[in-house]
Amino acid sequence: MSLEVRAVDESEYADWVRAVHTGFLRPPVVSDEEVADRLPHTDLTRVLGVFDRGRVVATFRSFTQELSAVGGGTLVADAVSGVTVSATHRRRGLLRRMMAADLAAARERGDAVATLIAAEYPIYGRYGFGPATWTTEWTVDVRRAGLDPRRSGRPEDGGRIDFADGEEIRKIGPGLHRALAGVRAGIVGRDARGWDVGTGLGHQSRPWTEPFYAVYRDEDGTAQGFAAYTCDDKWEDGKQPLNTATVRDLIAVTPAAERALWTFLCSLDWVTTVASGHRAPDDLLPLLLPDPRAARVTTHADMLWVRVLDVVKVLEGRTYGATGGLVLELRDDDGPAGGRYRLDASPEGAACARTTASADLVLDVAELGTLSLGDESVVRLAALGRVEEVSPGAAALADVLLRTPRRPWCPDVF
Repeated sequence: MSLEVRAVDESEYADWVRAVHTGFLRPPVVSDEEVADRLPHTDLTRVLGVFDRGRVVATFRSFTQELSAVGGGTLVADAVSGVTVSATHRRRGLLRRMMAADLAAARERGDAVATLIAAEYPIYGRYGFGPATWTTEWTVDVRRAGLDPRRSGRPEDGGRIDFADGEEIRKIGPGLHRALAGVRAGIVGRDARGWDVGTGLGHQSRPWTEPFYAVYRDEDGTAQGFAAYTCDDKWEDGKQPLNTATVRDLIAVTPAAERALWTFLCSLDWVTTVASGHRAPDDLLPLLLPDPRAARVTTHADMLWVRVLDVVKVLEGRTYGATGGLVLELRDDDGPAGGRYRLDASPEGAACARTTASADLVLDVAELGTLSLGDESVVRLAALGRVEEVSPGAAALADVLLRTPRRPWCPDVF
């Protein structure tokens, strides 16, 4: 029998969730409570399954997402998640069929890009996705950090740190998150359900431990950031504390807030280790310590992958810090982005349109995804053989135009 790719209906949704659990090596059971929690927030027209004699053997879903562009603008994204192919049905082209159907629908809707978090690196480049943000996690040995214990985490700029609860974070958090998206590319939107779950106010699919919440307020009393963290209870012989503070979430919209929150976390009584959670690779954390070597990198990996669907929207939807023009030739065998485009950019704005002019740079659409949020170097990609520099100096000019002073960051998994 042929394998059918189609949207699932409500009666099939539990089977689809079970197949997702199976694909991600979770126990293959689905409770009525889980279905009741997830279904009202799910657009079933965008939940795809592959059916073999009535059984779901591959899964795929997408949803509308806002992605912050360079300069604070917003791109409408087709966010891809829940992608699995059962071990019994691999190497049959099922992912390609589901991906093609979803990306065609996204392009028809007018989405600028598609996004995803890749569980495995080698899979998604073949569909035109490129890693556009990276994440770093540090483990800080507080005893080596060199912070003055007399400061006790007090901000030095006239601001203050206050403890809060989940209900207060639920009120102030979305505004701070939106403000962060205005100053940092790569931020994806958090919906109401995400905030409810993240603050313990919504249904929890896993055991919940209430975190501590610390809010930084500036001299005027305005909240400019918050941290959510948990602490263990570990002591060595001789009654010496060996506690670890693990950061679940830290949103700071100003450098002062970022400095104050990290200093606070690294000054907690009894805490000898701070686990940073996933942060931007250029987070202030290591260098604000008197001894940056006290912060050891424990994770550094790709995070958000971007697939460009509409080149004009992506290149016109961001800001530029310099003036220049380039002709890009894009290869996109399986999608709509292929062709040549002329980009004319300046701090006042940008124009992008298809052209027949000779190319300055030739690259695959996946490389444009990698470059789209300002993180990667065109010069480096050219050295790797992933960008062809036709016009001498074009790669260096592209770096001047495309790269950003602070690296893009995606703090959320979806």
